[in-house]
Amino acid sequence: MGKFCEVCEKGLMTGHNVSHSNRKSSRTWAPNVQQLRLVVGGRPIRVNVCTRCMRTMRKNGMMQAVLAPVVETAAEEA
Repeated sequence: MGKFCEVCEKGLMTGHNVSHSNRKSSRTWAPNVQQLRLVVGGRPIRVNVCTRCMRTMRKNGMMQAVLAPVVETAAEEA
């Protein structure tokens, strides 16, 4: 799936590199996406999550609660 967060749906962003002479060339910014293994319903699954979402979930103690709806929708699609 690539650089896409399955929790916040953050993906690639596009813009320009701007040189000192103000010439512009295209570039992309990608979120820092990591594969996270979670145990849901007794089965380990892999979810692509950006580090910002991982930090927020860890901070709020919601690691399992936030991803449960995302995992259920992913299972329905497959």
